[in-house]
Amino acid sequence: MEIDLTAFHFLRPAWLWLLVPAILLPVCWFRRNDVRSRWRNIIAPELLEHLIVGGKARRGMQPVHTLALLIGLGAVAVAGPTWQQERPPFNQDKAPLVVVLELARSMDATDVAPTRIERAKQKVLDLANARKGARTGLVVFASTAHLVVPPTEDPAMLSLYVPALSPSLMPRDGKNAAAGLDVAERVLAHDPAAGTIVFISDGFDESGTDAFVQKAKQSRHQLLWLAVGTANGGPIRGADGAIVMDAEGRPLTGAFDANAIRKITHAADIPLASLRADDDDIAWVERRAQTYLAEAEESKIVPRWKEAGYWLVFALIAVALWCFRRGWTVKWLPAVLLSLAFSAAPREAHAAGWNWIDLFATHDQQGRWHFERGDFKTASQRFDDPMWKGRAQYLAGDYQGALESFSRLKTAQADFYIGNTLAHLKDYAGAMLAYDNAVKQQGNFPQAVANRDLMRQLLIAEQEKPEEGEQADQPDQTRADKQDKGGQKMLVHDQRPAENIWMRNLNTSPAAFLHQRFAQEAGAAP
Repeated sequence: MEIDLTAFHFLRPAWLWLLVPAILLPVCWFRRNDVRSRWRNIIAPELLEHLIVGGKARRGMQPVHTLALLIGLGAVAVAGPTWQQERPPFNQDKAPLVVVLELARSMDATDVAPTRIERAKQKVLDLANARKGARTGLVVFASTAHLVVPPTEDPAMLSLYVPALSPSLMPRDGKNAAAGLDVAERVLAHDPAAGTIVFISDGFDESGTDAFVQKAKQSRHQLLWLAVGTANGGPIRGADGAIVMDAEGRPLTGAFDANAIRKITHAADIPLASLRADDDDIAWVERRAQTYLAEAEESKIVPRWKEAGYWLVFALIAVALWCFRRGWTVKWLPAVLLSLAFSAAPREAHAAGWNWIDLFATHDQQGRWHFERGDFKTASQRFDDPMWKGRAQYLAGDYQGALESFSRLKTAQADFYIGNTLAHLKDYAGAMLAYDNAVKQQGNFPQAVANRDLMRQLLIAEQEKPEEGEQADQPDQTRADKQDKGGQKMLVHDQRPAENIWMRNLNTSPAAFLHQRFAQEAGAAP
């Protein structure tokens, strides 16, 4: 371990005052126990040497030396010697990402099996699952652009809506990528971290080149582009699975405009890649997103000095073990030191169970270690910070625990998570109130606004259920879903696993919900 002496210093130098008693202790002890100094003024020096018995017998290491050494090493360790800097443990390390997916009619082409849109949708889900613990959102565009899911750490949110996406949901056909960029920019506008916007399309409307390039170059976020399609194109498949025919009875073909994509990515300086059958494209996006975040955030990070005093703990243990030597008069010392070490653990540690690792890492550091490895249940048990504890409980499916943790905070972000948690608990009215509180505190909070609108739609859907003439169901009974042509059975009070999203039991079709919302937004757009 190389030590830079020019940067060496102590974080808490006041503890070094303990070195004074560590040095004076053996000096005072020997002066007090020195027989010669006590009898020097009473007995003649030439006789004193012959009257002293055993004065030279006990030399070398004495218990007082051990005590002084323990005090000295402990003082240096607690003073915090350091010479290296490190990044803060809770610094943002997951780049927020928004996928901007094209839903033009040409995306139903079958040149990429099974269709371009189906392959693209699977890539969106794969990307979200590969980024667990990071926020991923989704925007779709054709002639107009619309937010589907605001950035969320819960991949189940995307898995609810992505399968329902199709070009038939869009009010009008088109390839207005600039509109998609506008919506993605608004979604990430108030995010403190540098984000990444990923376009997935099979072409570009070159009439909007100038506007798109200007917006792309002014963006503080990184733009990436994934092209989907083959050079020869392919026939378009309709919603019924049949090939769509034109007026002359020939298959309608979806072209792949690779030239337009190359031009716009070159003009806007956007990295370009192709959608692949393997996961190399996912790794490419994730690698570039993390690299961009690290570069953009480097100037904002205030590094902290890395503690090195914990290495002296091993020396303290070795010196303490020395006190167990037979015949020593301070055999009580190791017991006292161990008692002090255990009593030094935080009071909160007893609730989570004390562990030897607590000597080297705080509970929040331990929780973050488990959180980053996807062990959210263990992470929730280690965290003391209510926000991180709540996030871990939320991702672990412990919604009641998450609600208690978030309720301890009075921030817009906490209210937003309270809304998400209440939505999982199917308290849609309470979720709307929580989202309202988040918007009031933060002002422009597009994620909270989008979720609040979703809660309003769910409440309307629930209120319309009795009007359908369906007889009220009894608890723990099954009934046929009248709106589902397949007549599938559903359990009214079925307890779904934590990874299933809270809307699965509703009769409302995600496709119908999105189609209605997109039409309303397109009608309200200027």
